[in-house]
Amino acid sequence: MKRLAAVVALLGLATVTACSGNTGDKSAAGGGDGGGGLYTTIDAIKPSLDVNGPINPWSPKGNAFWGYNAMRIAWSKNHLTDPNQFYPGIAASWEIAPDNSSITLHLQPNNKWSDGKPVTAEDVKFSIALAYTQGSTAFAIDPGAAGAASEVEVVDDKTVKISQDMKNPSVTFVRGVMDSFIVPQHVWSSVLPADFWDKLKAARGEGADAENARAEITALSEKVLAFAPPKDVSAGPFALERMNPGEALLVKNKNFYNAANVGPDQVKMLNSTGNEQIWNYLIAGKLDSAPFTAVPADVMKRISSTPGNAVVKGFSPVSLGLAFNQAKKPYDNVHVRRGLAYLINREEVTTIASPEGGTPAVTTTGIHQKPAAEWLGAELGELEPYKLDPAKAEEEFKKAGLKKEGGKWTLPDGTPWKFTINVPTPFSDWVSGAKAVTSQLTAAGVDAEVLTVADYPLYLKEIAEGKYDVGFWLVALGPAPYNIYQRLYGASNGWAILGGKVKHSAPGKNGNWMGGPETIEVDGAKVNPGELTAKLNSASEDEQKTIVGQLAKAANQDLPVVQLWDYVNTQFVNTNHFTGFPENDSDLLRQPAGVWIQLGMVKKK
Repeated sequence: MKRLAAVVALLGLATVTACSGNTGDKSAAGGGDGGGGLYTTIDAIKPSLDVNGPINPWSPKGNAFWGYNAMRIAWSKNHLTDPNQFYPGIAASWEIAPDNSSITLHLQPNNKWSDGKPVTAEDVKFSIALAYTQGSTAFAIDPGAAGAASEVEVVDDKTVKISQDMKNPSVTFVRGVMDSFIVPQHVWSSVLPADFWDKLKAARGEGADAENARAEITALSEKVLAFAPPKDVSAGPFALERMNPGEALLVKNKNFYNAANVGPDQVKMLNSTGNEQIWNYLIAGKLDSAPFTAVPADVMKRISSTPGNAVVKGFSPVSLGLAFNQAKKPYDNVHVRRGLAYLINREEVTTIASPEGGTPAVTTTGIHQKPAAEWLGAELGELEPYKLDPAKAEEEFKKAGLKKEGGKWTLPDGTPWKFTINVPTPFSDWVSGAKAVTSQLTAAGVDAEVLTVADYPLYLKEIAEGKYDVGFWLVALGPAPYNIYQRLYGASNGWAILGGKVKHSAPGKNGNWMGGPETIEVDGAKVNPGELTAKLNSASEDEQKTIVGQLAKAANQDLPVVQLWDYVNTQFVNTNHFTGFPENDSDLLRQPAGVWIQLGMVKKK
């Protein structure tokens, strides 16, 4: 996979000849003063460049690059178990109420937009209003999984207090606030009506007036997404200067609060079409850094042999699962899923698919194995490991009523069983992993095949529509425990938090493509895994541990997915022109290089 941010990432066409890399650029000229030069990289979030995209952080096609010209209130550390740890962004510091009921932001005192106007608390409040039109995280009319803000108060020119609606509290509320993008009100003011906050207040009521107000705010969503400022006015370390289909050029924002410590004068974002193109850039020494990219062993040797290239690795809070559509037979039968788990050699699959970017999952818990050790302790070792065991697989298949005829497994009525895995074509590690799985299953008598899908957005669309029997699915997206389990027991399996309440949709409805049972028996008691997951949002730390233990057992015995490998955040840096990159295991590896740069780490040699 190109990047764990592939949940949103797209790859597009690049013009390689337009990507000059470092040769001939300022960075190649030497210096030694710690500043200046051109930094060349790939954007992990949006590697496919669109010259017609607006400079708009909410637009899926926008040319707002996180950490470079797009700024958040703060940047998450993605701590193993604590979602409320951040690096400064628009906010220099903050105070979080002990019960998460509010957060008070203190903005960077000397930060200015690239056009010279100061960044103010009114900019933050206005940007939050824009976020409400998107119904995003902490800013939704109806409280969702991230809770909802009840009040946004400008305390003074550099201070904003945001309070949570404690009727539906969420432990991820603060994270939802901090992840918000901030844009200049003086550029965006035409997008929202002057009485927006009155409309929001009305929308929270009941009756026809409230319905009308909600409809008006919803209608603003498209207007916000389509808005295209005529030029980039950024509060980040860089502003977009120009772009073509092959690259985007950003120049230093001299008004950025920490501009004196921003190493490069310019940043060039190269377009990419997929992993192979990023490999070629790395082999040619064109990139000063590259985000997580799946790399086979032979390519890794070639990349490593390029002068200046180095590999840095760290924790990546995501795992890959082989996921089942339980609305389809025979995957509704847990014994079929268990039998398949016993036939998959996860060590071999990982070695083939992601030798540098993954480690074989120790078992299926729904949690990446590193935080699993923190959450589960000794209980992790008590779970069924599902090690390769063809005899146990045969036992499970027979319990499911499957039959073996002529060395091949059939469905209970004797009709052929075709096991098909769907994966998106651009994700080379997924394609390799799926082929390894089908090869192992075929050798055990399961007629298995891999079907590829043109791109990831189409894959997500079709899997949500229930078109696939089996697919690869990212799970364990921490650090907050609710986020970890929402991929197994959230909307894609029928459960969603709406209006602060958990609602379940039947298989095939409202994105429920996994179609798992509504209740599962764990330790002799029936539990509702979706409701348990929702409770994680407001539970105390001790309660969370208990719930996580129950959910891990439920996932382990019921296997909505077979966890294949846990990702390792493998990135690349080149020290020919710059120094100061994050080291192994740095939590900053979980943020774009633009965040490293804006914090003053990266310096010119």
